[in-house]
Amino acid sequence: MNIDNCPRCGKLYAKNFRDVCPACIKEIDLEYSRCAEYLRKNKGATMQELSDETGVAVKLITKFIREGRISLVGAPNLGYPCEVCGIPIREGTMCESCRSRLIKETGQLKNNSSEQADKRRPSPGSFQIKERQKD
Repeated sequence: MNIDNCPRCGKLYAKNFRDVCPACIKEIDLEYSRCAEYLRKNKGATMQELSDETGVAVKLITKFIREGRISLVGAPNLGYPCEVCGIPIREGTMCESCRSRLIKETGQLKNNSSEQADKRRPSPGSFQIKERQKD
């Protein structure tokens, strides 16, 4: 049996599949129930409204969404923050703007590294002089 401290409350517990103690599992499930119930009655709620009215942290609500426990299908105003810039998104971890910038910057890095590799290679038809080691 593997024993660890609960990252949520700090109590010792036997590790399980949820990585928090049984008391915190119950608390998280109650927080989920409050969110689900609030959304059933208030389909147009935003993330901040949901958090304020239920007392559940935005971070935990985001986790519920990513786990598929809360669906965004019936909640048109509900979104969670982009991990880079923080604007509300409805899928993935980054907004389209941040994702595009990341792809562009990654492409530039690849181009720069391949250009540097090309500069180090001798051009065709040229000779490279290597220094011989003295015995």
